[in-house]
Amino acid sequence: MKNKIYYQFAASCCLLVFIMLGYTVKFYPLVLKGFDDFFTDVFRTSLYPQATPFFVNFTKIGNPEILIPLLVITFILFVLLKRYAEALWLAAGMGGIVGILNPLLKLLFHRERPTIAPLVIEKSFSFPSGHAVSTMIFFGTLLFLTRNFIKQHSFSLAVQILLSLLIIVIAISRVYCGVHFPSDVLAGDLLGLGWLTFTYPIFEKQRFIWRFKGKQK
Repeated sequence: MKNKIYYQFAASCCLLVFIMLGYTVKFYPLVLKGFDDFFTDVFRTSLYPQATPFFVNFTKIGNPEILIPLLVITFILFVLLKRYAEALWLAAGMGGIVGILNPLLKLLFHRERPTIAPLVIEKSFSFPSGHAVSTMIFFGTLLFLTRNFIKQHSFSLAVQILLSLLIIVIAISRVYCGVHFPSDVLAGDLLGLGWLTFTYPIFEKQRFIWRFKGKQK
């Protein structure tokens, strides 16, 4: 596919930074203290408590009880529209990365949650953020696919901007709610974005093959 090398380079950068963050969290966690404290102050201390209703409600979009039904509905719509490559790409990311890999990574890094008073309840470990990686993969997949479904450039761009803002605000909400360090959220977003940019050329190639063979639209 055209520009494949650029997607691979972007994926490599994302995953390399993720690995560096993970190594630091595992062996030298104090190195990240300044980074985490600064952005926690920016997103929590400076906005608290005026922004609490907004962020507490907004962060729920990344909860399993909301994201899983959205995933199921989207998957079914893709299948009904005979967009099988799209359905497979979305399911692979959400099932493989969000459902299997991220929980295993949490156990590997074993990072405790921040000590700041949380505004929502979370019981798993902190690194990497499950909300960040799941919303990046789910809404990020839709962002990548927008141009395949919306041909009008201005409308497509507007949808992509809205999806990007959704990902960003959910990430910030995890820090504001006191359940993640900023480095947790950054790592989750990098992991999700690394997956998307690495697999997008593979998805596009398979989609072209299946369309050429008449197996999908």
